[in-house]
Amino acid sequence: MIGVGANSVDYVNRLPAYPEPQGPFSKMRIREQAVCCGGQTATALASCACLGLRTRYVGATGTDGNGKRIREELARREIDAADAVIRDVPNQFALILVDEQSGERIVLWDRDERLRLRPREVVQEAIAAARLVHVDDVDQPAAIMAARFGREAGLPVTSDIDRITDLTADLIAAVTIPIFAEHVLPGLTGITDLEGALRKIRERHDGLLIVTCGSKGAIALEDDRIVRSPGFAVTAVDTTGAGDVFRGGFIFALLRGWKTAEALQFANAAAAISCTRLGAMEGAPTLPQVEALIATGRPASN
Repeated sequence: MIGVGANSVDYVNRLPAYPEPQGPFSKMRIREQAVCCGGQTATALASCACLGLRTRYVGATGTDGNGKRIREELARREIDAADAVIRDVPNQFALILVDEQSGERIVLWDRDERLRLRPREVVQEAIAAARLVHVDDVDQPAAIMAARFGREAGLPVTSDIDRITDLTADLIAAVTIPIFAEHVLPGLTGITDLEGALRKIRERHDGLLIVTCGSKGAIALEDDRIVRSPGFAVTAVDTTGAGDVFRGGFIFALLRGWKTAEALQFANAAAAISCTRLGAMEGAPTLPQVEALIATGRPASN
């Protein structure tokens, strides 16, 4: 499969609690620090690679130490980056603050505008040679181009839709399986009930629609049928990249031809495991690890 989108080098800091402007949490000692690779599409590809899929990355990296780090990490994971481009600018990076009590995080990031992937840098032949195309919503014109190439080739095209812009509707229309972050749907549809919001999206998209709901799992609209899949109960260390790992797990299951309910369960388990580890790519589990969690049958209580 081929992924078109973002990568990042993440500076992860575990803290005793979320920072506050006043009081005891206005100054805190960092409990643990780590430098990890991530980014929406790069992490999804790392998840696919850990599960045994052959993967290819299309995106832009910088020429600084972080750019070198991400390229080395992709190579270490045997993710083909032959179609990636290198810009003479700093690579994207993020400062991530993780609350060690809950595993929830705050992400502060920066990206040089010159890292933007251009539509003409998406090679149609590379897209057509894949079994599946995955795009995120960082460089949307390039993502839309890749998705359209995938559709023309008759391929499934999955997505990471995490924000709303003037091009979001075009991106949704271009992919065959939109996968939304939970906070996006109310803004897109004006409907807070996720089932109702999915049915609203159905008015203009006839494919499988999915929304990720954090620890609560995921919901899909398949034809006219709602499929709910609960999350798994784990002790969260860092939720960074969990949605990206979910997408990687779902892609793996989709390419195996599994039914939607099975695919969502597998993706939820993969995402849950990622939350027990520090870092985005570092959270990507192997197939035996996901199967072992599913075998425990421990759905989340919420």
